Amino acid sequence: MILTVTLNTALDITYRVRSLRPHATHRVTDVTERPGGKGVNVARVLAALGHEVTVTGFVGGGTGHGVRDGLSAAPGVRDALVPVGGATRRTIAVVDERTGDTTQLNEPGPLITPAEWSAFQEVYGDLLAAADAVALCGSLPPGVPVGAYAGLVRTARAAGVPVLLDTSGEPLRRAVAARPDIIKPNADELAELTGAHEPLRATQDARRRGARAVVASLGRDGLLAVTAEGRWRAAPPARLHGNPTGAGDSAVAGLLSGLVEHLPWPDRLARATALSAATVLTPVAGEFDRRTYEELLAGVAVTSEAAAA
Repeated sequence: MILTVTLNTALDITYRVRSLRPHATHRVTDVTERPGGKGVNVARVLAALGHEVTVTGFVGGGTGHGVRDGLSAAPGVRDALVPVGGATRRTIAVVDERTGDTTQLNEPGPLITPAEWSAFQEVYGDLLAAADAVALCGSLPPGVPVGAYAGLVRTARAAGVPVLLDTSGEPLRRAVAARPDIIKPNADELAELTGAHEPLRATQDARRRGARAVVASLGRDGLLAVTAEGRWRAAPPARLHGNPTGAGDSAVAGLLSGLVEHLPWPDRLARATALSAATVLTPVAGEFDRRTYEELLAGVAVTSEAAAA
């Protein structure tokens, strides 16, 4: 079983409009609602790849009911969310059909009490006993300590469970020191963590800070990985245009699935890159078309940085 943690779950709402213009009234052409948050998106992709997945985190209020209802309809995903008194947040994505651009509005999330945080940690520890790997994903809701991910990384390591971390800012900085097995920052998050803007230098520095492996998401340029086994770049076969929402989560799913299947790093990176690209071409986050994914996978180029040096 793969465990995904989304402390700040969401009900994702996607509006499509013909053309998004500031200070104007828009007629929405299509509305989609589905369970969201980074770890939930990761779980959905993992399940589509055939893995058994359990989702945990916080859920509450009317939007929380919508999240749980959506998860109950997701094949292969088990709901182990922890109920809280506050309401689960909503995230609003507005897709401009003319340009393909997406505008994102993210609510902060419910205030988590100390008792609710303690209850989650107990559930998390119990779930780790059956986990082959765990992903810690996304932002922290109000009330959760900024060092929360560092503690969750240490708990997973003590249980012998490999952990992938996908977050940003101060929670990332603190958690890296706890030595997660993999971190997956994007270019901006990596620069914020290390102060370096050159991707290879920044990725190497992030690894020196404690992460065992660093996989940097470089947008249309694919992925850059620095690990104990080597350094690689993975690039999609072409620059793609579409909705990037959820593409990083699909990359996380590719990395995690490759980890539990014991694939070599180049194969993990190729899978993660193809899944990310296939998600860009799909209007709704956390989904991919399998045929498109397989076609992209055949064209992903993975090169060794060591060989190129």
